[in-house]
Amino acid sequence: MMIRKETEKDFVQIFDLVKSAFKTAKVSNGKEQEFVNQLRSSNNYIPELALVAEKNDKMIGHIMLTKTYIIIGGSKFEALLLAPISVALEYRNAGIGTELIRESFRLAKEMGYTAVFLIGDPAYYHRFGFKSSVEFGVTQLHNIPDEYVMAYELVPNALLGVSGILDW
Repeated sequence: MMIRKETEKDFVQIFDLVKSAFKTAKVSNGKEQEFVNQLRSSNNYIPELALVAEKNDKMIGHIMLTKTYIIIGGSKFEALLLAPISVALEYRNAGIGTELIRESFRLAKEMGYTAVFLIGDPAYYHRFGFKSSVEFGVTQLHNIPDEYVMAYELVPNALLGVSGILDW
């Protein structure tokens, strides 16, 4: 398997992969593929942190980390949003998602980012060290149960003393 940065020629295939992958996801609104395009066209898009996994020249996975912010009074703390991660159904439970997460986190840390947030299934993400964002003092204004909004510190204690509202 090879992991590389996405390119413009991948966009249609990524759209289809994300749509297909989320048809069987435990946590989904059915619009994740449109969300990818929306994130990609925003000022928060980081091309170096949008990755695809390929095996035998076939795209089998995708992950995207984009900028997000914690609003602390009148200031902002920059962090990352992991949204979404997708693996082709026939390649699930083979470690593809794990490798995409590890590589994206390695690159993000190299780039100087210190924390990652996401909305997802706690049973999956806790194994990577994600915790409910409220444990770090970070809340959100959407009507999403707290256990599904999670945070991970790429750098130990990166969120120490950073309490505020997640703005995505």
